[in-house]
Amino acid sequence: MWVSPRPALLLLLMGVLRHGGASGLLELSLGKFRNVLLNQTNPVEAVIRNIASNVTVVIFQVHAQQSDVVISFDKTPSVNSSGVGVDRGLVSVLRPEQTVCTWYLRALAAGQVLSTAISIPYTERDPIPGGCNLEFDLEVDPNIYLDYTLVDIHIKFAPANLGYTRGASPPSCDSGTGQSSRWRLRYDVYQYFLPESDLAEMALMSHIRKMSGVHSVKANGIKMLTLTADDKTNVYFSSLPGQGVIYNVIVWDPLWNTSAAYIPVHTYACSFTDLVDNCSSLSKLSTKVFFTAFAVLGLFTCFFGHRFWKTDLFFMGFIVAAFVFFVFITRVTGLSYDVRLILTAVAGIIGGLLLVVSWWRFGSVLLSMFVIGLVLGFLFSSTLFFTPLGDYRVFRDDVVFWVTFTCVALMIPVLFVGCPRILNILASGIVGSYTVVLAIACYVYTSLAYITLDLLRRVLNNYFSRAYTNVPFQRNDFIILSVWAMLALSGVTVQLRRERSEVPFPPHPYLTWKRERERRSTNVLDPSHHIPPLRERIHSKLLHIKEFFQKDQPAGERTPLLL
Repeated sequence: MWVSPRPALLLLLMGVLRHGGASGLLELSLGKFRNVLLNQTNPVEAVIRNIASNVTVVIFQVHAQQSDVVISFDKTPSVNSSGVGVDRGLVSVLRPEQTVCTWYLRALAAGQVLSTAISIPYTERDPIPGGCNLEFDLEVDPNIYLDYTLVDIHIKFAPANLGYTRGASPPSCDSGTGQSSRWRLRYDVYQYFLPESDLAEMALMSHIRKMSGVHSVKANGIKMLTLTADDKTNVYFSSLPGQGVIYNVIVWDPLWNTSAAYIPVHTYACSFTDLVDNCSSLSKLSTKVFFTAFAVLGLFTCFFGHRFWKTDLFFMGFIVAAFVFFVFITRVTGLSYDVRLILTAVAGIIGGLLLVVSWWRFGSVLLSMFVIGLVLGFLFSSTLFFTPLGDYRVFRDDVVFWVTFTCVALMIPVLFVGCPRILNILASGIVGSYTVVLAIACYVYTSLAYITLDLLRRVLNNYFSRAYTNVPFQRNDFIILSVWAMLALSGVTVQLRRERSEVPFPPHPYLTWKRERERRSTNVLDPSHHIPPLRERIHSKLLHIKEFFQKDQPAGERTPLLL
């Protein structure tokens, strides 16, 4: 994963404005981006002049990658006239005859911060983002507020108001809900993915420009959903640690067919400053060891699963037992991740051995194939909901989701009930090759890992159903998808060609052993009939070992003299 060099070196190359001595002056033009280097001690005064008379509102915004920036109307910021964050903006409602706007910028903490700033004008018919704010500090707040965890990302914003002319009073936010009020407004939520594994500051600066204006947002972003004035203005997305994402909201007035954009907000869902598990090294060592070993077993199963039937059973039993146990131990205990992973590996080994033993004792092909088909059905159903189908509103309901998911998963073993060998070869080839994808995901970001990870999140978190699970699909994903497809196709083809002239499944091992034992006990002509039982053979070996360590007796009389 590549991280950008120090910002100062980039600024020298790009000719970014520097400020020193007294407070600096930043001359801006409407709709034009400017990169600026901020510090804590010397605020930068950003000025726009010669504003046209048809402009009624100017939204000024500033963006930095990881360090908070203070933006305010005054040199001395106050709570009601300033904003603090990596993506912040202010709305300037213009007075009649006003042609100049001024804002002040500085870094919140010590050190220099690379940022980019832009001011966007709107006219009297354009809606005003955040114009009906009742939750946050600013009177008019166009900002999108973002929080993230390892599971989900939460964005929220203040409702917009209708536009109005200079000098007029703003429309009331609560005077009715008809088409003449702000309740006619619609909110389109957009998502934009940065290039995978790119944590460079300049990459963010260039891409955030594509998500600032209305037209650029519509051209570059992915429209995720539309909210009405009756909906709550907060949305949840699945978290993608290490992957840069930009969100923005376009408010649309259907009466005038006009729109305005909120302040775009970005996240990597990780920390740049943590020494462990930061944005550059997300996977723990225990995770890498677990999934690398798992991939070795999966790759062997992909090409030789049907030939080595017991290994195949162990592999499938390991998957079922490990998944169920990890969900259980995460739900009921507060153990650390590393401890849970070790216990999960032990539980998976036990589960795999139990499936092998059950086959050896009972020899039920039907039971074994049901487990194997269930694992393949689980992966198939997870892949189906990994597509945009999974973001349909109907699947927000847990009952609908789990019933549909279970039916799709059970469909696989039902469809192949008449050809178990084909089912086993398909399962070992597809599931075994997918373990390689999971192992690669421990070292290189790929969205394909979220095929199963998002399902695990939904099992473990009661509220994950509200999150939209859209993920990027870029160069890395195409390459790894090709590797997965190639491995799966090769594994299935090799096994089909090798096993076409063999019996479908090995005979019942326990019955075979019993028949062999009876044959040996009744057939006196069989040389094995004269082989002593196992207990006698072991006893004989132990006697030989004991005699080896005994001292030789002296020659002569070995019995006591009779008195």
